[in-house]
Amino acid sequence: MRLPGRYRNSRQWTAPSTGAGNRFLTVWILLLVSAAGGCRSAPAPSQTFDSVIQKTQSGDLEGAQRDADNAQHKYENKNVEWAWRFRVLKAQILVMRGSYKDSLALLKENVPAAFAHTDLAARRKMVQGLGNEYLEHFDESAADLSEAEQIADSSHPQLQGEIARALGTLEADRKNYDAADAALHRGLLVARQHNLLPLETTILGDLGYVAMKREHYDEAIDWDRSALQMSHDSKASLYTSGIQGNMGWSYFSMGDFENAKSLFEQAETASAHAGLSGDHVNWLIDMGVVQFAQHDYGPAETTMKQALQLARDLHDNESVIQCLNYLSQMALESGSIDTAEKYNTEASALQHAGLDQLGVLKSTLISGRIETSKHHFTAAEQSFKSVIQNPGAESSLRWEAESRLAKVYEDMDQPAKAEQEFRKSIETIDTVRSSVKSEEFRMSFLSSAVAFYNDFISFLISQGRAEDALEVAEISRARTLADGLGVGSAEFSFPIKKFQPKQIASRLKTVVLSYWIGSPHSYLWVVTPSQVKLITLPPANEIDPLVESYRTVLLGPRDVLETQNATGTKLYDLLIAPAQKLIPKDSHVTILPDGSLYDLNFETLLAPSPQLHYWIDDAVISDANSLMLLSAPVKTSPAQSKTLLLVGNPISPNTEFPNLPLAAAEMERIEKYFPISARTVLSRDQASSSGFIASQPGQFSFIHFVTHGTASRISPLDSAVILTKEGDSYKLYARDIVKEHLHADLVTISACHGEGARTYSGEGLVGLTWAFLRAGAHGVIAALWEVSDSSTPQMMDQLYAEMSKGVPPDIALRDAKLALLHSNSVFRKPFYWAPFQLHRGS
Repeated sequence: MRLPGRYRNSRQWTAPSTGAGNRFLTVWILLLVSAAGGCRSAPAPSQTFDSVIQKTQSGDLEGAQRDADNAQHKYENKNVEWAWRFRVLKAQILVMRGSYKDSLALLKENVPAAFAHTDLAARRKMVQGLGNEYLEHFDESAADLSEAEQIADSSHPQLQGEIARALGTLEADRKNYDAADAALHRGLLVARQHNLLPLETTILGDLGYVAMKREHYDEAIDWDRSALQMSHDSKASLYTSGIQGNMGWSYFSMGDFENAKSLFEQAETASAHAGLSGDHVNWLIDMGVVQFAQHDYGPAETTMKQALQLARDLHDNESVIQCLNYLSQMALESGSIDTAEKYNTEASALQHAGLDQLGVLKSTLISGRIETSKHHFTAAEQSFKSVIQNPGAESSLRWEAESRLAKVYEDMDQPAKAEQEFRKSIETIDTVRSSVKSEEFRMSFLSSAVAFYNDFISFLISQGRAEDALEVAEISRARTLADGLGVGSAEFSFPIKKFQPKQIASRLKTVVLSYWIGSPHSYLWVVTPSQVKLITLPPANEIDPLVESYRTVLLGPRDVLETQNATGTKLYDLLIAPAQKLIPKDSHVTILPDGSLYDLNFETLLAPSPQLHYWIDDAVISDANSLMLLSAPVKTSPAQSKTLLLVGNPISPNTEFPNLPLAAAEMERIEKYFPISARTVLSRDQASSSGFIASQPGQFSFIHFVTHGTASRISPLDSAVILTKEGDSYKLYARDIVKEHLHADLVTISACHGEGARTYSGEGLVGLTWAFLRAGAHGVIAALWEVSDSSTPQMMDQLYAEMSKGVPPDIALRDAKLALLHSNSVFRKPFYWAPFQLHRGS
């Protein structure tokens, strides 16, 4: 199957070594085994042949190549057919190891006339076709594969499936995706008719590759998962790394860098162990790309230079070009224009020599960036336009070129043209995002594109258009959540129709603090019923370490107020103090976080006057995902009566999740605020996932969980509420919660890590809170970190006591927290009262 081609934004996934190694390995092993079966009269060569194949399957390619070479020479004067079969096998192994030219040289001589119309001749032409394909000699490859197909027609029809697959991958390289799909499906049919599991596995992976090239990344992952499962079932582990790499790139393309990094690491380790040198280069490049995307520039440069040296040693010019392009980008990020130009010049020279037809667009875009840095704006404009106008440019490359062209026009003092290109860039991003079918994958999509929203925002601010910049920030926020709640995509296009932030603040009687954490600046919009004020903040690389440090201290044993923690004061000075004059005492404040701020409870920040105190003493604070969701009409409405669904105190499923000693007491405290007729209580054996679903949770106005919770960072929708075990299952997953249709005014998750552990650009912190909001809840109280089984029952009792008197949830939660904060007990520390936050939905 086709493995990750490294020209991430400008070309398909041709990995000269990786694709060759894993894309057709298993089928060739299968066919060669059948070929050996035709010569069983010679046990010695057949045993050697089987031994070479077994070494290949186990990943010992070096040993397999050595044995095949020895056998070829041994039988040259004894048995012509066996000598040729070992020659073809050796050529196949060379292709797998990325030595394409050596493979083609080995097969340059025609097979003897006696074998001109046999499977041996067909296999020789197929290997030649694949070798030429990886060298991007596409016409030669097509001719080779056509000849192989003709020979197979007259001798071994079984070969048709593999040749159809090879033709499919060639068409994919040529970007003829309909033709590629058709050829691959022909091969898939043959594989299934003849029960050829290795062939079926590789074609499933190839279909994933084609879907990926079409930018249907969720579909690609589905194909790859099927291929991966089949590879495990057939115990063909050698090409598992190729499937993992394909999946990694699909995740990467959708902005899910953590899953991508994990898959690339697995693929890199497996390929190195198997001796697939070319694959090893490929995965090193991928690792460098992920590190670069995560702004880990030092390790990214080190990894890419290591890959470059290996690629030079292998004479793998395509990989060399990719490394050069990425190193050029890294140099641009660090401001080393001369270094960037040196790398770009070398890459362009290799491309113009015909050594890589597919990386030209990427190099052209980098050339434009270099010309921009040198203030050669006309040349930069031409470079970016050539990328935009090229019909073969992938969408991610196009939106980057559009955004960078906009920056050129901005530098040329042509704001109208700049805005036009910025809008095109955002529209291109949105078009691709809308094509992603899976809700889970749409969540991560903006991670790879949010930088271009940042550029547009900075441009609008430079033009004195602060409210327009706020609109652009809004169209990037909570898009997947909005989709699920029935808010149409048309409402999230720029300019937003009837966007009235001051009216939203007035109707909700709140001051909105909307943050944008970026580079080279971050921004805060303070929205009150009378004005929108823009405040410029430090960049992300200054704010993020402070947030991480302060969160660590909050979870520690010491009271940050008593120790007068400097980080808590610094964060208040950066994030709140510039807006303080617009926030009267005891105001309702709605925080729209961004980036690392999703991990911060603003109530814990230390205000300096009149004496040092927590900001919770000054304001009623809640969080929200976006202004648009706060104001948009949605399909769910509040429940008609005050009813409670109380779920908790489950039977411990295992030692990891023991019984909670005070869970029953907390439930008793809560249920007393509702009459028997207005409450449904699911406890112990009834506190199960099926019990929750059977209770018809959509009918309740309050839903409360008292149990353990888990937050999955790798797969946030696998975050779960821990309930009583049924069969092998004891988790109510976030992915199941989103399928419900809730109308609750408030869902309270009295469990650890209810908010989640993974933040996505635009979407925010995704976990149980996100899932309940997505299901229709109008508010969710959940925890940022582990909660105490000792203090939580007291806080929840106070919360419901206040709400039973008609106090709104945000004020009731604040009063419950203040009761702990101003007590003389250990519970005054923020570790006990600060994990819980109220998130406002629609």
